[in-house]
Amino acid sequence: MNAVLTSFVRALLSQLHIRMLLLTVMPFVLALGLWGLLLWAGLQPLIDALQRGFADYSLFHAAGNLLESFGLGAIKTLLVPLLAMWLLLPFMILTALLLVGLLAMPVIARHLGQRTYAQLAHRHGGSLMGSVWVSLSSFFVFLLVWLITLPLNLIPAFAFVVQPLLWGWLACRVMAYDALADYADADERREILRSRRWPLLMIGVATGVLGAVPGLVWLGGVASVIFFPILAAMSIWLYLLVFVFSGLWFQHYCLAELARHRALSQRIIELNERT
Repeated sequence: MNAVLTSFVRALLSQLHIRMLLLTVMPFVLALGLWGLLLWAGLQPLIDALQRGFADYSLFHAAGNLLESFGLGAIKTLLVPLLAMWLLLPFMILTALLLVGLLAMPVIARHLGQRTYAQLAHRHGGSLMGSVWVSLSSFFVFLLVWLITLPLNLIPAFAFVVQPLLWGWLACRVMAYDALADYADADERREILRSRRWPLLMIGVATGVLGAVPGLVWLGGVASVIFFPILAAMSIWLYLLVFVFSGLWFQHYCLAELARHRALSQRIIELNERT
């Protein structure tokens, strides 16, 4: 627990560094341009397709009754636009995740490596393709569970529990790999991910609580539909900021554990040589 708290404090202090604060600018500009084009070309067709699907299968009545049973009957006229926005949200998360993994994590690793962990040797047990594969495969599972539980997100209490857990698992999978990719060899990475599974998941769930915050802007009913472009841009930036902080926290924790692991391994080797 001490290691988790220490790495949290270090991550918080690192986040305040101007270089880390500026680290979201380029991913945000790229994500904003990409999603600006996608929403301009695809949002209305998506809403129209959902509208036809609800009409063809007579889902409006059933959905209206379900919403009224939860005391949410006032938003049934906005059901289709809200559903379209919630369907797009995981792909905004994927965009932020990939951009931070490709653009921000290497900068974070160099920044901390030069300032805090200069004594650690680089053993390059990970790769760019490995990072992309872990991100995409993890996101596929995340998306599947997200879609299955999507209707239940209308219940605020459920959303506050499930979203942090989903985010925690996703952050743990992706950020831990990226944090160790340059410094640990494959065996070291597997050992640390195995032996530190629960502390890493704890960090993931804690950052998952932060990661759930951007999704709350979509719960604004009429306001979230009217201000959709502004809320989309705000959500993307918040996701990027959370991912950068998550990257810093995982980087501090994983590299500190890697240093301890190597020190212990070296002591064991020295003891074996003496005997």
